[in-house]
Amino acid sequence: MGRRERRGSETRERLFRSAMNLFREHGFHDTTVEDITNAADVGKGTFFNYFPSKEHILGVLGEVQGAKYDKAATLAHAQETREALRWLYHALPSESGSSPKMVRSLFTVFLTSEAVRDFLTQGLATGRARLQEMFQEGQTRGEIPSDANAVDLALRFQQSLFGSMFLWTLQKPAPPLDEWLDAGFDFFWSGVTASPATRSQR
Repeated sequence: MGRRERRGSETRERLFRSAMNLFREHGFHDTTVEDITNAADVGKGTFFNYFPSKEHILGVLGEVQGAKYDKAATLAHAQETREALRWLYHALPSESGSSPKMVRSLFTVFLTSEAVRDFLTQGLATGRARLQEMFQEGQTRGEIPSDANAVDLALRFQQSLFGSMFLWTLQKPAPPLDEWLDAGFDFFWSGVTASPATRSQR
């Protein structure tokens, strides 16, 4: 990467990190492009050289999340599937920085912005493919019942995590996020490893 490309990448990263810090503090909707450029110490025009809109910053978040799925898949080769998945269950929401306000505002923009919803949907599908590989590897090693549907397990993983995060934002006061996620993952994993009869009842 040349100096110009490296500088551009650094500016894009600085804008993203500044935006995420502001989203944690104020929420997505109450953060303006000007707030972001001021925090990143760049001109407003510079922002639009990298992002068509504030919503498109979340595309970088999608890239960050995709890298976490890849890392979890790598971890799954070296350790138990359960531990790799537990790491991922905690890692995916880590950008929220234990901020219920940020999580609530992100859920809102996911539901109301078609552009954001499009790249979120694509990112989730890519993540599910990685999860499916991890569950299948776990089945090969005998860690997960062989009759379980890996495609379904991948979807249920995301469903469990999104549900856990949404319910966490409704608690007053919000409990420690790590403890909340541990409980959510343990419940999910109990379903993954349950007997076929028990799974059908869940």
